[in-house]
Amino acid sequence: MTAEDERPETAPLTKRDFEALAEFRFGIRRYLRFSEETVRRQGLTPQQYQLLLALKGFPGREWATMGELADRLQLRHHSTVELVNRAQGQGLVDRVAHPQDARAVRVVLTEQGEDVLGRLSALHRDQLGRMRTVLTLPRWQAPD
Repeated sequence: MTAEDERPETAPLTKRDFEALAEFRFGIRRYLRFSEETVRRQGLTPQQYQLLLALKGFPGREWATMGELADRLQLRHHSTVELVNRAQGQGLVDRVAHPQDARAVRVVLTEQGEDVLGRLSALHRDQLGRMRTVLTLPRWQAPD
C-alpha cells in the first residue's frame, strides 16, 4: 500500500457510499467463500487453485518462475516453493529446467493440473456471471 492509497478523498463519504462499499465487500466475500468451498471439494486448497490459475493465466507463456509466482500470488519466495512442492506432489505442476538460467526453474502445469483447472475455472466463471451485479464497482454518489 502506498501513501497515495491511504490518502482520503476530498469529499467525505456519504451513507450511500458506505452502503455501496459494504455491498461490494459482501459480494467479494461471497465469491471467495464459493471459491474456497468449490476447490476444497476437488481436493485442492484455495492457494493451489490460485497457483494453477496464475500459471495458466501468466501473460504470454505457459510457465513462470518461482519469483514470478511469488509476485503474482503475493507470497514470500519460500512460501511459494512450499506451495509448488505440495502441488507437484499431487501431480498438478512440474518443474522444468530453465534453458537460459541454470539457477532458475520453470513451473508448468501438468495434464492433470490443466484438467482440474479447466473444471474449476468454468465453475468460477459461471459463478461470476451469476454475481455480475453484486461485483460491479460501486458508483459513488455526489455528496448531498
